Amino acid sequence: MAAASINSAFLSLHKPVKDLRSFSPISQTPKFLTKPKNLSGAGAGAVKAVAKEQDVIPVQSDDFTDHQVGSLVSEIEGDKEVQLIGGFGGGDGRLSFEGGFSSAASSSGGGNGNGNGNGNQEGEDFVKLMDRAINATIVLAAGTFGITKLLTIDCDYWHGWTIYEILRYAPQHNWSAYEEALKQNPLLAKMMISGVVYSIGDWIAQCCEGKPLLEFDRTRMFRSGLVGFTLHGSLSHYYYYFCEALFPFQDWWVVPVKVAFDQTAWSAVWNSIYFVVLGLLRFESPSTIFKELKATFTPMLTAGWKLWPFAHIITYGVVPVEQRLLWVDCIELIWVTILSTLSNEKSEARIIDAPADPITISSSEPSEVC
Repeated sequence: MAAASINSAFLSLHKPVKDLRSFSPISQTPKFLTKPKNLSGAGAGAVKAVAKEQDVIPVQSDDFTDHQVGSLVSEIEGDKEVQLIGGFGGGDGRLSFEGGFSSAASSSGGGNGNGNGNGNQEGEDFVKLMDRAINATIVLAAGTFGITKLLTIDCDYWHGWTIYEILRYAPQHNWSAYEEALKQNPLLAKMMISGVVYSIGDWIAQCCEGKPLLEFDRTRMFRSGLVGFTLHGSLSHYYYYFCEALFPFQDWWVVPVKVAFDQTAWSAVWNSIYFVVLGLLRFESPSTIFKELKATFTPMLTAGWKLWPFAHIITYGVVPVEQRLLWVDCIELIWVTILSTLSNEKSEARIIDAPADPITISSSEPSEVC
């Protein structure tokens, strides 16, 4: 009874605390425990009690992730000696075990969990790095090609030219080349310009939404550029000639009338086409597309009234009919940003707000006990 009370009193005094700063570093010099010789008789119980007080060696955990200080307690029970190691973590700051098997198992289990988590994180980082590399390659290749074509417009006549002369005549000769392309194939030239403008506009829209410069959605940008190339360039080409035939007058009041017609009939038609085609390219159902178009039709139309009436005063009052699409495409960089943002915000909000699978919900929720 005396030995048990001494042992419990000693363990309570040596219970480790959670604040590691209160521990002093352990000396690297090993401490050896000398056991008393086997005695018999009346003094055996007293010697065992003294041995329990002496058989306490400060030890340090082998787990390098948690350098807590523990205690090695040696108890003599009958003819067997049992060693208990205490003070390494646990729910209450202390874990006692025999032989150290629990520590090895928990360390290996924790290592496997950390390994899986690190592996998943490394995989995600690798995928993100590859996306950035592909996007950077696309931007670099397209930018290099465009700048090279603009600067080398006079490469056949560069003999004896200085850099100043090359940069001086490049804008004028590029404009002459554009006018020549309009004469040879006006529809294709306008389609290519609209495709480039709509691609860049969607890229700008993604950056305005908070995405990093080289983490844009390539599929989304390709969809917008495809709509601009196939539909906007061709339809706008025929629309401006139709508008001139519809209002063939040269009076001052014709410009406001054309602007009003553009911002009601033509804007409603084109915004609807753009929204519907993008929805089809995202493989959305017709009912979903119609529902989203109905919700965004008025906001898109009224948003255009804040920008286009001022731009179209120049479009219909100053710019010739064959040059109007180029001027409009320059303003489209702003408008496509608004259009693309509105269209994709509705689609992403619908995906986020979509209800989860009932089977998944039933399996994830705990069953109620009646």
